[in-house]
Amino acid sequence: MSQSHSQADSGKYYIPHGTPWPIIGSVALFTTMFGMVAWLNEWFSPVMFFAGLALLAVMFIGWFRTVINESEAGTYNLAVDRSFRMGMVWFIISEVLFFSAFFGALFYARELSVPWIGGEGVKVFNHIFLWQNYDAGWPTNGPAKLGPRADGSFEVIPAFGVPALNTLILLTSGVTITIAHHALKAGNRNVLKIFLALTFLLGFLFVAFQANEYGEAYMHKGLQLSTGIYGSTFFMLTGFHGLHVTIGAIMLTIIWFRTLKGHFTPSRHFGFEAVAWYWHFVDVVWLGLFIFVYWV
Repeated sequence: MSQSHSQADSGKYYIPHGTPWPIIGSVALFTTMFGMVAWLNEWFSPVMFFAGLALLAVMFIGWFRTVINESEAGTYNLAVDRSFRMGMVWFIISEVLFFSAFFGALFYARELSVPWIGGEGVKVFNHIFLWQNYDAGWPTNGPAKLGPRADGSFEVIPAFGVPALNTLILLTSGVTITIAHHALKAGNRNVLKIFLALTFLLGFLFVAFQANEYGEAYMHKGLQLSTGIYGSTFFMLTGFHGLHVTIGAIMLTIIWFRTLKGHFTPSRHFGFEAVAWYWHFVDVVWLGLFIFVYWV
């Protein structure tokens, strides 16, 4: 059983009670990922994927409610607070490694594989006979010219359009979340509520612009996930980042509703800080995407 409020204040470490949420979360993740694989491979309809997402949402809502109630009841002491901070630091480190893998794939394809196939460097491929007239420049969809168009042609998204606008949006949101954080520590609840709301609204605006960009790419530019190595690296990097922005904006919205209910104090507000750290991480990743995916 969980410890009481007085036990937490006495310095004893909190021992969580039994909960069904981890196993529910595991089932939800498996269902979601298997449904996604089945959908992409056209094994059956995307019903399983969306069912997994719905179960994942139920898990998050239930688990968040449990943790928030425990926090507001004073169950967590400073030792637990430190463990939460360590856990969040390691989580962000794992996210850094996650995106590093995709950036590494982009670098390997762009700087090594494509030039090799074009005949540069170590002559592993006999490109003269296998891929005549292949342009080894970037962006490329490969010697096979993969993609939805019969001739394999496609267009890229210009950097100084929607991507530049989204860069401005995310950088501005980094400023607003910082102002909100300082307002929380200063006890200024009105400024906190306003700038926290601006932050998640900017996050959802970013996602809306990216969704419009994806629609333009799929419908008019011949740029899809199946458009060779460029299409796959482009959508994997920007898509996963967009997913992270969506999750971050949802978390910011939850934190905003908590501030409306009077949660968090100038000295105890790890829930707010954790989401703020995550949001700054999302900002930094986008700068890398803008430079290496869209611009350079």
